[in-house]
Amino acid sequence: MKPERTDKDLVENLQKGDLEAFCIIYKKYSGKLYSFGLKHLQSQADAEGLVQSVFMKLWETHKNLKKELSFNSFLFTIAYNEICNRYRERRVRQKYISQTLYLSSMPSTAVEDKINNKSLIEYVEQIINKLPDRQKVIFVKSKLEDRSNKEIAKELGLAPATIENYLSKSLKFIRNCIHSESLRIILPVTVILIPLLY
Repeated sequence: MKPERTDKDLVENLQKGDLEAFCIIYKKYSGKLYSFGLKHLQSQADAEGLVQSVFMKLWETHKNLKKELSFNSFLFTIAYNEICNRYRERRVRQKYISQTLYLSSMPSTAVEDKINNKSLIEYVEQIINKLPDRQKVIFVKSKLEDRSNKEIAKELGLAPATIENYLSKSLKFIRNCIHSESLRIILPVTVILIPLLY
């Protein structure tokens, strides 16, 4: 039976691009990272996504790893930062949706109970996922990641006016979806960022 390889040994080999070392590290730490993510994110899907993100970052930086540092602390620091980012994204998403949607005062208590904040968020996310790929990328970066048009334009190699055009089309599409016949119980979207839509 082979002796268990130490983190220092694994890191040293991982620096050289050793896939076997990477797989051993994955088997050793993926379960711990999943449990850590599940505890804080309260979602199996998000916890799985966290593990993937941590190991993607590990591979991206494997050539620059420092074997003298605590590898366990290194991995969990990445995980902690990812969790903070995910909380931040959730807050931005919640804030955006709460700013752009509001409910009518309905006579039926049953209807009020049925249409809650969670269902609204899920519905808006479904609409966003229906956007064409380029529009969706720009919309998410602008409204959910809170990036400026100038930043997005620079990253994607487009003109700021093109970004504004994509955002205008996306917001119009979302507004029209919420105005649709199937959701008459929800009032029209209040788009506070692009007043020209009204």
